[in-house]
Amino acid sequence: MTMARAAGGWERGPGRPPRDLQRTFQLVLATVWLLDAVLQIQPIMFTHGSDGFSGMLRGAASGNPRWVAHTITWNASIVDHHPVLTNTSFALIQFVIGFGIVWTRTLKPALGLSIVWSIAVWWFGEGLGGVLTGRATPFGGGPGGVLFYALLAVLLWPSEGSDQPFVAARRIGVRAARIIWVVVWVVLALLAVVGSGRSPQALHDLVAAMNSGQPGWLAHLDRASESLFVHDGTAMAILLAVVCLVVAAGVFLPAQFARATLVLAVVVFAVIWVTVQDVGGVLAGGATDPNAAPLVIVLALAYWPLTNARSPATGLAPRGAVLARGA
Repeated sequence: MTMARAAGGWERGPGRPPRDLQRTFQLVLATVWLLDAVLQIQPIMFTHGSDGFSGMLRGAASGNPRWVAHTITWNASIVDHHPVLTNTSFALIQFVIGFGIVWTRTLKPALGLSIVWSIAVWWFGEGLGGVLTGRATPFGGGPGGVLFYALLAVLLWPSEGSDQPFVAARRIGVRAARIIWVVVWVVLALLAVVGSGRSPQALHDLVAAMNSGQPGWLAHLDRASESLFVHDGTAMAILLAVVCLVVAAGVFLPAQFARATLVLAVVVFAVIWVTVQDVGGVLAGGATDPNAAPLVIVLALAYWPLTNARSPATGLAPRGAVLARGA
């Protein structure tokens, strides 16, 4: 037996209603924040000196303009003098964000806090993602993984309505969502070929720097990636830029072609995450996040075209579809 909604001409189909996909993506974002919080309480994060977290922060200042580098080293000195207090605070903030997103009553404040905290981490922890140093290639996580946390918080800001034509448009609308999509992928394309992004030696050194402490199977993949970049690094950078431009245009294509470009984006960045970013360095210890590639994949899935037969946000099917199913 179906339940009719008199005003809208919609009826609830049999069985359970579809999942609210916006809420699903919010929970995925919360999971990533909680993972970051857990990574923040590794023993190395509470160690002062060049081998601790403060040393990692100072490394982010390298190559940046003097005024940017000064702010980063100032923050690193505070962490170095008070490693337990600062890292406990950092972990607590990320736990608060993660659990705040999980609990619907605190969802909006938690998303707002995540935007502010992401920008702070991008500046003081990632050195602006290496954008001003010429090292912000997407192969290494440029323009900074934490920027995608903030972007997803904006796109997934709670809103009533349908998830169609894709979840990312539910809050800000289709036009604004498409503009954001194009900007993101054009920026990724540019970063792939500017600065050291197309330098075979720089790309080789990028993989080599991430190789330390990795499991044997991952180290073997790293050696293959290093060899590929040394011989064909420029070609690989140009190919990645072309892929990014194709993906950027995909949001304007019919659904079946748009899905193909999204699959391309997911596959390419999944390969980059494993073979170049070494799953964010999580398996080697000392990582503070899983790097940018998983967040790029989540962003791509948030733009997955949905069918018009059913509204995932409301769980309601058009009246004609219900009648046809009954017949």
